[in-house]
Amino acid sequence: MITVNAMGDACPIPVIKTKKAIQKVTGAETIEVLVDNEIAVQNVTKMAQSSGGTVTSEKLAEKEFKVTIQLSGAVAKDTEAAPVTCIPDSRRNTVVVIAADHMGEGKEDLGKVLIKGFIFALTQLEELPKTILFYNGGAKITTEGSESLEDLKTLEAQGVEIMTCGTCLDYYGLKEKLQVGTVTNMYSIVETMNNADKILRP
Repeated sequence: MITVNAMGDACPIPVIKTKKAIQKVTGAETIEVLVDNEIAVQNVTKMAQSSGGTVTSEKLAEKEFKVTIQLSGAVAKDTEAAPVTCIPDSRRNTVVVIAADHMGEGKEDLGKVLIKGFIFALTQLEELPKTILFYNGGAKITTEGSESLEDLKTLEAQGVEIMTCGTCLDYYGLKEKLQVGTVTNMYSIVETMNNADKILRP
């Protein structure tokens, strides 16, 4: 395990430190990068993915984030030569609305596989959404036991706001089991959807 402490470092320093750590890897290795803002998470993630790493991230506390990079071996020489860039957060106000713990009509087991794949696909988008809203059965996805928690934590660490309906959590008896994001109310849900540039529904 290699730890890169980039807390308090302005861009592009976190990316440069991480790239140097990646260049030293000769075999399978895990690198943990500590940063203090979502933009650094986004930029470190993009660089590590371009190097062939599998990347997850998590918000540990206010202004404290961890990016975990899993490498299977040394990176290619052409990857090492890639320029270090700092990409500002210029996302549009895209809101994803998830109202069930499955996707589509038909077999529920298949629907649960599909919604898990949908949320993973969100983590791979070039432009991440600004907010993901969960209500009704969708509230189950942000709580203990959900198979999508790791992907949601990765999205949250990159600045995606994750909001779950409090009334829905109460109804399903899950309020104490929320694992990612914050609790919201119907007024905030309506306001967020009303102000969105685009609404995406699975």
